[in-house]
Amino acid sequence: MSSVTAHNSPDTDTSAASLPAGPPGGKPSIFDRIPGFARPTDRFVTGWAIALLVSNIGIVATGGAVRLTKSGLGCPTWPRCTAESVVPHAELGIHGVIEFGNRMLTWVLTVIAIATVVAVWRHRPVVGFDRRLSVLLALGIPFQGVIGGITVLTDLNPWIVALHFLLSMALVSGATWLVYRLRHPHPSGEATGPDTSGSPALIARLGRDLSWLVYVVTWAATYLGTVVTGSGPHAGDEDAPRNGLDPANATQLHADAVFILLGVALALVIGARAARLEQFRVTAVFFGLLLLQGLIGVIQYVTDLPIALVIAHMTGSALLIVGATWLVISFTRAAREPAH
Repeated sequence: MSSVTAHNSPDTDTSAASLPAGPPGGKPSIFDRIPGFARPTDRFVTGWAIALLVSNIGIVATGGAVRLTKSGLGCPTWPRCTAESVVPHAELGIHGVIEFGNRMLTWVLTVIAIATVVAVWRHRPVVGFDRRLSVLLALGIPFQGVIGGITVLTDLNPWIVALHFLLSMALVSGATWLVYRLRHPHPSGEATGPDTSGSPALIARLGRDLSWLVYVVTWAATYLGTVVTGSGPHAGDEDAPRNGLDPANATQLHADAVFILLGVALALVIGARAARLEQFRVTAVFFGLLLLQGLIGVIQYVTDLPIALVIAHMTGSALLIVGATWLVISFTRAAREPAH
């Protein structure tokens, strides 16, 4: 199998590998005076990427809290809170404070995203893909803010609300990808294709295919979960519309997708264990998280959707996206590396 070393990879600028971080020509930069950013270490850059991932998961939970407290229209317009004011006034009450507070958290996320981009771009050696991915994740935040504004302007249309949540999941998946790449860089380069010789390569390809199936079904179950939400009682406001679907039927469809996911994930766990793959641990953790998420889903359904459990279930959805993304990247990379 042919492979390209990191020193020959088109994504790696080897001429900059030994140079100090900073702009070309050695011109001083404001970042040279900020601790950590002058010469970002691997640990420093990875730390910011993890912060970006955690903050993206966190805003999923806070956004859920806005909806569950019926504060979705606490600020009745966008981008201002009201037609006359950027900030909420006393007449909006606690709902205005909750919605406005969640909007302000977007700025915290923006700062973290910018810091991540700067750290990745000043890190050496230069990895072009990581740079592009960090910028894409940062650009996703204002786009997400616009979608959030549209949800307000459409009086919390359930389909737009679902899109808002799914974009958050996409940012979580992308941030997970960045964290994985920074934590597990290819020491000897990116492989150009799979090693097609021998049973180890066959097992690696089967693991890769199953992990992709897990990833796709996880997204399907997540989407169907938003359909259930759109048909249920937690609309985000007393007068917000629902999608018109029968909640019982929507819930059953979502449960069917979860059962399929359980079956595929269990097959991956058994296969990884039987083949003694190094991905067994992360596969087992994902399966355990999936069982816990299913248990929370059942309990919240039979207890009439208490707020705390719904927020836990939403956070669990984000963690499942993290796990599914980690699985598919690790198995795909293993299938591309030469067998030893």
